[in-house]
Amino acid sequence: MKKLAVLILFIACATGARMEAQIAAEPTEASRAAPEKKAKKTADKKNESPTTKLFGQDGSNAPTTTEIYADEAFFDSTKNVGIFSGRVKVTDPRFNLQSDKLTVFITKGQNQGLEKAIAEGNVGLVRDRPDPNGGPPTRAVGRADKATYTAATGDVELRGTPRVQEGLNMHVATSPDTVMVINQNSQLTTHGPSRTEITQQPKEEKKGGAPPAPALPKP
Repeated sequence: MKKLAVLILFIACATGARMEAQIAAEPTEASRAAPEKKAKKTADKKNESPTTKLFGQDGSNAPTTTEIYADEAFFDSTKNVGIFSGRVKVTDPRFNLQSDKLTVFITKGQNQGLEKAIAEGNVGLVRDRPDPNGGPPTRAVGRADKATYTAATGDVELRGTPRVQEGLNMHVATSPDTVMVINQNSQLTTHGPSRTEITQQPKEEKKGGAPPAPALPKP
């Protein structure tokens, strides 16, 4: 009898606990509506995210890949330094570069990346600036004997009689000591003597404009 009573008591307790669990798990209409509202708000916030900017300058966590092509390469893992020589070409979302020699410094730690790059000999740099109005980007081409790129700031420093051309306009150093700095927005700052050449194309005549003046009659 004691075993039967204990068994009946155990079944009753288990049945009661199961019913309580079902009642607790069954959501009410108000509790159903709340998660739907939260999910809708979360989706709206996701849709409000800003559009991606060009050249990796949107502050996202997406990795940036820098490709380096050269005839010869040397790596020193103890100093985190790489030296490239012979027809060096660098392809990067932020700029394109070519030179005779390139020394690359890599950051230390687990998340290794480009810290600084020094290009030497026949340096050519190309950087595009996006048009805020959605038009084609403006291309700036820089040439110098030496160029130093700092990843932390995005600045490119040109030394050795540098010159920069943007469109038809030319900016030329008149002293070998002049230093030009191009930031990540393709804005140029010059320290030292320089010359600026601004070229303006002739304006085209509007279609349907006034006809040319008639020639004077011969005497």
